[in-house]
Amino acid sequence: MASNKILCLSLLLAAAAATLAAATGGKLSPAYYSTTCPKALAIVQAGVVAAIQKETRIGASLLRLHFHDCFVNAFLQGCEASILLDETASIATEKTAVPNQSVRGYDVIDDIKAELEEACPGVVSCADILTLAARDSVVYLGGPSWEVDLGRKDSLTAGRAAVNTSIPPPTFNLTALAASFSSQGLSFRDLISLSGGHTIGVARCVSFRGHIYNDSDIDPSFAESLQQICPRSGSDGVLAPLDLKTPTHFDNCYYRNLLRKQGLLHSDQELFSGNSEANSIVRTYVNQPSVFFKDFVQGMIKMGNIKLLTGSQGEVRTDCRKVN
Repeated sequence: MASNKILCLSLLLAAAAATLAAATGGKLSPAYYSTTCPKALAIVQAGVVAAIQKETRIGASLLRLHFHDCFVNAFLQGCEASILLDETASIATEKTAVPNQSVRGYDVIDDIKAELEEACPGVVSCADILTLAARDSVVYLGGPSWEVDLGRKDSLTAGRAAVNTSIPPPTFNLTALAASFSSQGLSFRDLISLSGGHTIGVARCVSFRGHIYNDSDIDPSFAESLQQICPRSGSDGVLAPLDLKTPTHFDNCYYRNLLRKQGLLHSDQELFSGNSEANSIVRTYVNQPSVFFKDFVQGMIKMGNIKLLTGSQGEVRTDCRKVN
């Protein structure tokens, strides 16, 4: 009798999922899991909070993980969790691509996925977990919140070569940065606002060495202080905060640093280096943090919708590291 009840419940859940998919036509919805996995959002949030409480830096890492997943510019690749796939005979993992070698947070996503699989097997995609985890990290660290549309599917492959040509490096100038964002359907203002994610987290010496030794558009005392920990050669992995003032709090201090020529990366300082439109936006974010928060939210929503797999496309992986 008990087994019959379990079977009936499974059939009802499957029918509900099919009904919801038909109703949305493969479109995203904040209520996508309301019937099939009603505790999904709470499980993701709890996993993110626990991880950040254990190590504050992981919040920035989860935000970056989402960015690096979405920004891969290749056929049928965007926010579809391809970055989570491990290497196989048929999959060239994105994890070993040069821009992703310092990306972290995979274990946090694994832990959250395990909890979701226990609560509702085969229902919540890894791509949705990444998107929710980025939002929840920003919120927990003091940033704005927003409603996340859900229903993404996971890719069946990865594209290591595409990563190397899609993720903008820290050496890019403003023109190259704008072109990179434009290729993803993101505006110039999105570039400036999403760069504000650097108000949390750290960067490696190898990423900012050129800026502190070769650039003139940098505060000399700031450069000298960084040269103490980042020599001209060696110590590539030494870390420095992207926002020296409040590296674990999501605020607008990143833009205040740019006004003082204290952007850690060359690409950071490029946002305030002579372009009148960029300078105006930066000053607005300094004087009106609420505008920054609003624009950041809009940028995150747009980025989270880059080249999605929905409906019958892709799959919902039961293990984020491999296809079913």
